[in-house]
Amino acid sequence: MWEPYKKGFKAYLQLEKSLSDNSVAAYLRDIDKLIQFLQEKKILKNPGEIELKDLQAFVKWTAGLGMTPASQARMISGIRAFYKYCEVENISKKDPTVLLEAPKLKRALPDVLSFQEIEQIISQIDLSKAEGGRNKAILEMLYSCGLRVSEVVNLKISQLYLDVGFIRVIGKGDKERLVPVGSSAVKYINIYKNDIRIHIRVKPGNEDVLFLNNRGTKMSRVMIFLIIKDLAKKAGIKKNISPHTFRHSFATHLIEGGADLRAVQEMLGHENITTTEIYTHLKRDFLRKTLEQFHPAFKGK
Repeated sequence: MWEPYKKGFKAYLQLEKSLSDNSVAAYLRDIDKLIQFLQEKKILKNPGEIELKDLQAFVKWTAGLGMTPASQARMISGIRAFYKYCEVENISKKDPTVLLEAPKLKRALPDVLSFQEIEQIISQIDLSKAEGGRNKAILEMLYSCGLRVSEVVNLKISQLYLDVGFIRVIGKGDKERLVPVGSSAVKYINIYKNDIRIHIRVKPGNEDVLFLNNRGTKMSRVMIFLIIKDLAKKAGIKKNISPHTFRHSFATHLIEGGADLRAVQEMLGHENITTTEIYTHLKRDFLRKTLEQFHPAFKGK
């Protein structure tokens, strides 16, 4: 009953919204969850017949499955996107998600690594192995450029302008941005590119991909995640660490150092400044701690 609508929604996301395969798959999983609920509750309605009360019951049902508020909020976002499509295609005369409330979320910031902890993790890399040189270049880039892990795995040699200290990054929604690269990252990218990568037998279609696995193809995001987890464990760091931790630490250290929020937004590739503004509360915490540590009126309180 819902399959034709799902197919149309998929085409809409791919062609009109130009979303990545991962984003499209996530949206379709949200619709599958709604379909599962409707089948379980024997609600025999097509998308145009769904009412607000049905969706409210659906949200309540997902809570009963143990879904976290964050997951519920993300799923509601997917259902809203679906009903935008339904309105565009005249499948639904009115949008039943307009008054649908998402659970209230605390915008918790992920763990931050200090510069010393980042150095500790990077120092665990075995540079006597070829993949060690590659991994060092990847981690230097994650921290010195604040890239998303998807941006690292998709980085092309033709996007490197290392002689002037910049890289061209294709971010979310195929938006391009120029990001400055630190001298340390430049050094290790050049070592990898000129001394290690040239010895890899590159599979056709991957000639311009910068970071390759041992089979000569593009690395996966999961592979980078596992590399970082393993290095953090060897360094004895107990924090919950992922590739995003390096991006988050990059932004945190910039803000703490007094960087302009708009400049950080530009480097991170945030479309909206409100996404970058989560760091302002972090800056306030940092300033208060600094005051308590160094101001005579706060000492000893």
